[in-house]
Amino acid sequence: MSTLIKGTAILTLGLFLSKILGVIYVIPFYGMVGEENIGLYQYAYIPYNLMLSLAISGAPIAFSKFVAKYNSLGDYETGRRLLKSGLLTMMATGFVSFLLLYFFAEPLAHMTIDENDKTHSVQDVKEVIQWVSFALIVVPFMSLWRGFFQGYNFMMPTAVSQLIEQIVRIIFLLAGAYIVLNFLDGTPKTAVQVAVLSAAIGALGGVLVLFYYWRKKKPEYNQLRANSVESYDVRLRDMYKEILVYAVPVVFLGIANPLFQFVDMLTFNNAMSGTPNAEESSTYLSILNFTAHKLVMIPVMLATGFSMALIPLVTKYFTKNEHLQVTRTLDQSFQVLLFLTLPAVVGMTMLSDELYHVFYETSASGSEILAHYLPVAILFALFPVTASILQGINQQKWIILNLLVGLLLKLALNIPLIKLFETDGAIAATVIGYVAAIGMNLAVIAKTLNYRSSLVVRRIVLILLMNAAMAAAVFAAISVLDLFLQMDSKFHSVIRILLVGAVGGAVYGFIGLKTGIAQKLLGERLTKYTRKFGF
Repeated sequence: MSTLIKGTAILTLGLFLSKILGVIYVIPFYGMVGEENIGLYQYAYIPYNLMLSLAISGAPIAFSKFVAKYNSLGDYETGRRLLKSGLLTMMATGFVSFLLLYFFAEPLAHMTIDENDKTHSVQDVKEVIQWVSFALIVVPFMSLWRGFFQGYNFMMPTAVSQLIEQIVRIIFLLAGAYIVLNFLDGTPKTAVQVAVLSAAIGALGGVLVLFYYWRKKKPEYNQLRANSVESYDVRLRDMYKEILVYAVPVVFLGIANPLFQFVDMLTFNNAMSGTPNAEESSTYLSILNFTAHKLVMIPVMLATGFSMALIPLVTKYFTKNEHLQVTRTLDQSFQVLLFLTLPAVVGMTMLSDELYHVFYETSASGSEILAHYLPVAILFALFPVTASILQGINQQKWIILNLLVGLLLKLALNIPLIKLFETDGAIAATVIGYVAAIGMNLAVIAKTLNYRSSLVVRRIVLILLMNAAMAAAVFAAISVLDLFLQMDSKFHSVIRILLVGAVGGAVYGFIGLKTGIAQKLLGERLTKYTRKFGF
């Protein structure tokens, strides 16, 4: 179990820092280009994320599973042969995907925005899509290389390369936008075009990190290869067939969230046309798909770390028919995920006004949408974890079917619900779609593994009660602060977040340690320190 916790901790730390940077940079960037043009930024990234998922074709996670499978059998030769071929394949698919997105940018722009839109033109949207498409040349190659390291349960290259990729991207984005606006007399729209190019520059930084780790670990991997059992001599054609079986469901896993966002892009403005706030539809869509979404995805980072660490580990136990270990891994995963994700969601929801003020500006509609959207983060976290478990136990086909059911529900309900409840309707349609997909994933897991866990149910009830107690403490703290510290400035909002967060964290941490659930879930290392404080 320590392998799962260690791997998840490394990936989560890297993802946490990457996500935090990915939110913080929005503060100065938002100030540079303004509320209107920040929406143009998200018009580029949603089709880019969809095309990126298709370009990668689930290869990194599928590749990590493939490598882990044959490594567990003592055959290190097979994974190394595929690495060379796979990197060349990813370079080719990445370049083809770049060409497709670049030359189909104009039709995509026509699909996503009305020609009479007063905020952005079709040409504006076309150009930002074309600028971001260059990243597709590099990112698939880099992602597959990460998958190779993960197959060896070596998560550090992925975590560090993601962090460096983000740092390089943000430096280029902010510096480029600043130079365009202050030294080249460019427009905010030109600054956004330069900003989306940063995805390609950041990816180059990530590749350099992976190259460093490859040079460092290559002698060790060569030694394992030399001492390998006789190779199973799997033909490349058979390898790719096996990879394809793993990869296709992961494509759907990777594009799940962008697809739900893409549905909103295509339908939101038209659905809002007959509502009282029709004139604000572009602003609401920008909040839903970019500014609020950025904050909503912070609690989800733990699930991303879990899903990446789970697949090779579950595959290893499942391949060896160690069903007890599979069950224990699932128990641990669900409990730790909810133990850490739920309090983050509850706390952020209760501090939505302060959070939106700090990262963007004071906005009643922005903070309201954020508060209503944040609880969906629980579903965003559960879906990749349950789908990764299906991947690990060779039930990949259900990922596709279950996601399609959820997406069809989103498509069917989005427009009528938006007409009735505006932005809340889009959120409700997303909730319904994700609940259906997750419920079906869990049903397949339960049937395939005969998985039943009364322990997990009891622990979930305890975690819910802990969060209720924390929420009461947070509500009391906010009520007291309202008497003498208002949100008059961003600094005041930061102070409110820190003070209230400290109260909530202290209450949740105390209950977790007092009941012993924190020690049981987070391992012996935590117990070693908590005993010194009487827990």
